[in-house]
Amino acid sequence: MTPEAKDYLDKAHDDLDDARKIVAIHLAKIAARSAYYAAFHAAEALIIERKVVKTHSGVRTEFARLLKDTPGGERAMLTFLAQGYKYKEIGDYGVGRGAVVTDEEANDAIDNAARFFERITVLLKADPSNDTP
Repeated sequence: MTPEAKDYLDKAHDDLDDARKIVAIHLAKIAARSAYYAAFHAAEALIIERKVVKTHSGVRTEFARLLKDTPGGERAMLTFLAQGYKYKEIGDYGVGRGAVVTDEEANDAIDNAARFFERITVLLKADPSNDTP
């Protein structure tokens, strides 16, 4: 794994830890946003090995392209990355009654982000192109 990909994976791990701490104090909207970012940065770690993208949409598109031939639950990862983006938008820009995230939704986002992180970690370790010291 390249040092840059490792940095993104470390950031994803930090975001996931933050999400767990934040949901414990019932700030669900912020916790769900952090969970999304954990998945987003984990996806970046996988992508960075091959290509740099600069937008959330670009990460989702490139991530889908990279995983199209990879077996093993990647559809759920793609779905979470797309649906989780709403937590980023709510956390960053949401106002009014539509800008609410429940503790249950935040905990679900954290669980999905944790599975996402673990799967990316496995994919990065299994990729023979990641033998770079």
